[in-house]
Amino acid sequence: MASSHRKTRSPGTRIAGIRTPVLAAAALTSVALLSQTAVAAPSADDGKPSVEEVGKKVDDLYRQAESATEKYNAAKEKTTQQRKHVDSLRDDVAQRTEKLNSARQELGTFAAAQYRTGASAPDTATFLLADTPQDYFDQAQLMGRLTDRQKSAVDDYVTEQSATMKKRQEAARSLESLDSAQSDLRTAKSTVQKKLADARGLLSRLTAQEKARLAAIERKKQREAAAEAADLAARQKARAAQQSASGSTGSAGSSDSSSGSSDSSGSSGSSGSSGSSAGSGSSSSYAAKAAKAIAFARAQIGKPYVWGATGPGSYDCSGLTQAAWKAAGVTLPRVTTAQVDAGTTVSLADAQPGDLVFFYGDVSHVGVYIGDGMMIHAPKPGAYVREESIYYGGASIIHSVVRPA
Repeated sequence: MASSHRKTRSPGTRIAGIRTPVLAAAALTSVALLSQTAVAAPSADDGKPSVEEVGKKVDDLYRQAESATEKYNAAKEKTTQQRKHVDSLRDDVAQRTEKLNSARQELGTFAAAQYRTGASAPDTATFLLADTPQDYFDQAQLMGRLTDRQKSAVDDYVTEQSATMKKRQEAARSLESLDSAQSDLRTAKSTVQKKLADARGLLSRLTAQEKARLAAIERKKQREAAAEAADLAARQKARAAQQSASGSTGSAGSSDSSSGSSDSSGSSGSSGSSGSSAGSGSSSSYAAKAAKAIAFARAQIGKPYVWGATGPGSYDCSGLTQAAWKAAGVTLPRVTTAQVDAGTTVSLADAQPGDLVFFYGDVSHVGVYIGDGMMIHAPKPGAYVREESIYYGGASIIHSVVRPA
């Protein structure tokens, strides 16, 4: 009957006993998963920026560096011009000083002659010792005693002294301006170097996996930009076809033969033909120059972007466009902010190969348009001259299109 004293296990206890290992394993698995999740996505808690944020920051730094590069280029141009001006003024002052010394020597000759004649107060010597030439020149007694030759010498001396003093003052102001330009140059150079160092620092802290992801993001942007370029090309071709059809209709209405376009059949027709011919000639001339500029730019593909460079081994953006159009016989200013004013502004829909496409509100980037929504440009530090969609940074950054010739 001892068995009657045993406690009967309840079904619930037995079932619970059977499931305990299962529940424990499930609990451990949950903890492990939570731990893995915490490790896989630390950016939300550890303050580390995401790959996208790093990419955007690097792009911003490169753009700021390019903007500073254009300021550097402008300061360098100003420094060069100012230095030439200062050198020219120094040469002028040296020549005037020589003339002044010659005039002084001639007056000294007159003073010596007066001394030899026994005059008690040599007028010319007194003139030379006066605080200013005018102090003594105003005295009528001097003019009364001077010969015509002496009067001429006095006039030359006064004129040269005044002119030399003005040139010396101008040279001093130019030197101050040169110092200011050199200071701007140093500031711009320092800014460029700091921005580039910051960008390199951000990229160096990325892991190999993060760099691969950043490259994938960049490739996606390029595909999207290429699609936008293709869309622009399609719209431009459709517009050109419509204009061509409209022009053909007008020609057919004014003439029954193919020679009608060259014949004068009334003032209106003659005027239209003349205008068309002139427009065609102008367009043909521009196309020829543009083809040379594009050919030059295309030959530079693969050369590195180097800030402040104008070729032939490397370029920055405005250095490339300046060199390309120079090959076509057209002189452009050095910096983007001047190049944007060196031609006729046209709409993006009317852009032709050879036109310059400017970017950003501060007009800090430029490329050579080659048609179909594409351009050749020197993109940014660390990159190479390449052919790329004008939408490489989105439509919002396009500033304007300028036809330089």
